Amino acid sequence: MTTETFSNPDLYVNRELSLLEFHRRVLAQARDEALPLLERLRFLCISSSVLDEFFEIRVSGLKQQQAYGAVQRGPDNLSPSEQLRRIAQAALTIIDEQYSVLNEVLLPALNEQNIRFISKEDWSDAQRRWIKRYFNHELAPIMSPIGLDPAHPFPDPLNKSLAFIVNLKGKDAFGRNSGKAIVQAPRALPRVVRLPESCADGPNEFVLLSSIIDAHMDELFPGMHATGVYQFRVTRNSDLFVDEEEVDDLLRALEGELPSRRYGDAVRLEVAQDCSEELESFLMERFHLSADDVYRCNGPVNLMRLATVPELVDRPDLQYPGFTPAVPERIRRANDMFEAVAAGDILLHHPFESFAPVLEFLRQAAKDPQVLSIRQTLYRTGAQSAVVEALTDAASNGKEVVVVIELRARFDEADNIELANHLKSAGAQVVYGVVGHKTHAKMSMVIRREGRALKRYVHLGTGNYHTRTARLYTDYGLFTCDEALGNDVQKVFQQLTALGRAGRLKKLLQSPFTLHKSMLDFIDAEAKNARLGKPARVMAKMNSLVEPQVIQALYRASQAGVKVELIVRGICALRPGVAGVSENIRVRSIVGRFLEHTRVFYFENEGEPRVYLSSADWMGRNFFNRVEICFPVEDEALKRRVVAESFDNYLKDNRQAWELQTDGSYQAATGQTGKRRSAQESLLAALAAS
Repeated sequence: MTTETFSNPDLYVNRELSLLEFHRRVLAQARDEALPLLERLRFLCISSSVLDEFFEIRVSGLKQQQAYGAVQRGPDNLSPSEQLRRIAQAALTIIDEQYSVLNEVLLPALNEQNIRFISKEDWSDAQRRWIKRYFNHELAPIMSPIGLDPAHPFPDPLNKSLAFIVNLKGKDAFGRNSGKAIVQAPRALPRVVRLPESCADGPNEFVLLSSIIDAHMDELFPGMHATGVYQFRVTRNSDLFVDEEEVDDLLRALEGELPSRRYGDAVRLEVAQDCSEELESFLMERFHLSADDVYRCNGPVNLMRLATVPELVDRPDLQYPGFTPAVPERIRRANDMFEAVAAGDILLHHPFESFAPVLEFLRQAAKDPQVLSIRQTLYRTGAQSAVVEALTDAASNGKEVVVVIELRARFDEADNIELANHLKSAGAQVVYGVVGHKTHAKMSMVIRREGRALKRYVHLGTGNYHTRTARLYTDYGLFTCDEALGNDVQKVFQQLTALGRAGRLKKLLQSPFTLHKSMLDFIDAEAKNARLGKPARVMAKMNSLVEPQVIQALYRASQAGVKVELIVRGICALRPGVAGVSENIRVRSIVGRFLEHTRVFYFENEGEPRVYLSSADWMGRNFFNRVEICFPVEDEALKRRVVAESFDNYLKDNRQAWELQTDGSYQAATGQTGKRRSAQESLLAALAAS
């Protein structure tokens, strides 16, 4: 098979359509009767949230390409216009399915569990009285309805905010009769309101804020009558643009750009199912959208409103059972983290094992008089961060603290700006990475004086230093004091802060320099071994697989007879099972209780396996436009453990796994009849404390 054959667009799945397939897999969890009911509701809300972000970032980007007449195409050869057309078709199906799941599956099931959402048609007299008081005291004083006329132009609703378009009959006090009005729901109030015991028939009865506003719309327009009230929501372009070559201070530039996210160009309009065509056309015109950009919703126009319900309802029987992440025995038995790491490398597999040792590592470093310096990268950390607290304490205690904060972590920019200012005020040195390259590497290094020598203790990870996501995402973290790895990490930090060359790294692979070439070389080496009749195998687990050269290397390996096992949670542009190209490639996706986030790469290497963990997916942006690290697991016991937990375990999953088909669709991987096996549940049973 020639290189020219690999240019055939039929060999590649469009990345945007592949991402929508992931959204379908998330939504499928909401229908899964084997899952706890409130968790199924969460999955429905997650499916709505990730679709929002898809429109805010991916669709908005395609619309910009279309507007600018972009001619560059991906390996699938689809133009921006063709992608937008196919996205509209797929998204319409997904949104219809979301409301079908809500109305036909989840609401009836919740009702059976005495968790009810009372529509205004079913309010009792007592409920109507209480809701009217709630409206008068909580809503009416802060609402500002806008009747549309030349003196009251169409307002500009915030991104994803709830609003209503209203048809009015009659005249106001000044004799005006515009016929239309816009009402925006107060953002400060909860979208789901619990009815009090005094008027509820059970402990968990709720009304939606939208229903309360709808029922009292006439009261916002005295002397007039609302003849039609329809919810709508506009989704806007939320990508930030900062020309890093032209700004002197990236933090100040981002602070100035953040407000524009709320008022970017409209990319999607959601309207109530019963909205009139006349009002739909009116809104389309105001937001400069076409019919393909409009989605009718058979229920709340923002399903994420329901995400608070599991927290409002005290029903642990309808949620995942709790568990306690384990702490490795060596850490529990050691007097301190440095003693534990000095005894040998330590691997943590979150969330099954605790993130607490990472925090303890930094806390002990902050207090230890022998510690001279701490260096840390932060990408997504959280507004109230225990990591930042430890770094602040270290700086206050006179340690040299250097923190590389990636301000441009999408949707976390504001939090990261706040963290940067907080750390600087405590005396830490804060830098923002490299112009033109996001710093996505996950590294922490402590330099400690031991006798006459300085010793480096390092933590490297596949995920962020974020205590909340450490309980929700699967990630690996490795503690080591290996001299060569520590030296490599120090070189990378110097590169990020001083902008000098890192020099040759002995063990780390780094983007944008060596990671891409190394992955290609490792894959090609397996192909060569297969052609020589030697054992050859590639296994990789990641979030996304898009980069064309890597895909082509995998195709070559498959043609040579290499068995390729890929576990790709989200986007996968590779097509498995294509005759003569990818018969030896199998791709699966796991969607379960925890978000799969580990990046693990395995190469057979003639019986001396190479096993790497990484912050990077196999995407162009990770290889060429970000600072990423990929680090080896060298301890033989830990290497076997990574293979067992990341591949042997996940390749046996027949409960939460989906197999990618040649046409780009996914089918549930039911496997043989018999015992059902979930990889995540197996890890909980094997690793968690309880």
